[in-house]
Amino acid sequence: MSVKSGSLEKDTSDPEIVSVHQHGVYRPEVDTSGVDERRLLRRIDWHTVPWLALLYLLNFLDRGNIGNAKLYGMTTDLHINNTQYLIALTVFFFPYALFELPSNVALKKLRPSRWLAFLMFVWGVAMTLHGIVDNYGGLVGLRILLGLAEAGLYPGIVYYLSCWYKRSELGTRVAIFFTSATIAGAFSGFLAVAINKMDGIGEKPGWAWIFILEGLFTVCCAVASLWILQDFPDTARFLNETERVWVIRRLQADSKFSAGGETFKFKYIKQSLTDWKTWLARYEATTANLLSVPPYVWSCLVTVIVGFVGDRTGKRAYINITLFSTGLVGYIILLTSRSPPLSYFAVFLAAAAIYPTVPNSVAWVSSNVEGSYKRSATLALAIGWANINGAVTSNIYRSEDAPWYRMGHGIVLAYIAIGWICSLAFYIMLRRENARRDAGERDEIIEGVENKHAHERNGRFASVEEARMEKGDEWSGFRYSL
Repeated sequence: MSVKSGSLEKDTSDPEIVSVHQHGVYRPEVDTSGVDERRLLRRIDWHTVPWLALLYLLNFLDRGNIGNAKLYGMTTDLHINNTQYLIALTVFFFPYALFELPSNVALKKLRPSRWLAFLMFVWGVAMTLHGIVDNYGGLVGLRILLGLAEAGLYPGIVYYLSCWYKRSELGTRVAIFFTSATIAGAFSGFLAVAINKMDGIGEKPGWAWIFILEGLFTVCCAVASLWILQDFPDTARFLNETERVWVIRRLQADSKFSAGGETFKFKYIKQSLTDWKTWLARYEATTANLLSVPPYVWSCLVTVIVGFVGDRTGKRAYINITLFSTGLVGYIILLTSRSPPLSYFAVFLAAAAIYPTVPNSVAWVSSNVEGSYKRSATLALAIGWANINGAVTSNIYRSEDAPWYRMGHGIVLAYIAIGWICSLAFYIMLRRENARRDAGERDEIIEGVENKHAHERNGRFASVEEARMEKGDEWSGFRYSL
């Protein structure tokens, strides 16, 4: 049978494990019995989620305001045609997707407060320059720079939250910060109308001021992030030493063994690249990010409810399959309906079904990957692969297909079907792997521990703790959440 975590023995022969002890993870001299869990979690929430939600709101505002600028004459003033405009939209997504993995690794090594602030500063400057550009080439160059700078925010935030919360708490927090995107969608149009009234000020058109003002506000928030954003639990300034120990202990009790610290090794990236969960998660997340439906308030409400239910029940597979099934129904109606009221109902149905799969899928993937560097790489790959499909969605809803957009709805329907299949496959394979571990098929050889199921192919380690740290979610005692 598998050796459970309760039988852990301390080992100080491995420098990485010594590092973990030095961060206070197993410090028996620290008494944490006086920590009020509910009050401390509430304080952690206030120091993390609201500011992250604001940053993500700015991310969506800055990314999408090019559409508002087009409505107020940007393409006419820059003398670009519809094809050139679509190219400018499309080129954003390639650096946005490809830079997410190196960005997440950099975030872990350089500290979230510094790295996220740097990314925001760069994209704020790039956004401001959108209001100064006067030709097509300059616009394309700025869109590429914007994609590079914005790439690290979403996967970085998800990874950052996973370093603070247990697996049963992550979904609600991801859902709350993610809903700021729906607020951005509902708010951006009103903001653009107001800013456009500055048309002519400083001899600039109204659409230019949309970019300039929103970009400058992002730059200000980037500077503020250096002081507002905390880093990881073991260094957070708003926690005292006892609270730091308590937070790290509870994370490790939740199978996040690397919570107290982890030295970067390239093998952690390799583990992510060779793990089937990473590749299956990429296709699952792809569907979840193909979202451009208008009932933002309804989507926001359902997303938070789904995040809460997912954390309370832990049944993220069933939630995903149910949501994708409902989304299939919604898009089938959109594809076949010729009734505006029925199509509008289908939009609400699809929005309520598909939008919540983003935080639910991300939380599900995060909870099943252990090792801070491996988790950061896996999240970046999954989200990055999904975001590259923004290049698809920028081109499938063509003006000549109005008003029913058969091609666009058909392609999204196909993606939803892929998401349904991948969610089911992810669940089946995780459950099968848990069963194998329960049967002892993955047991490692631990020196000094008698275990008839242990096999050399699973590795040989000096202690259970060493096996946990080295193997992460591949350790025989780790159980995947379904």
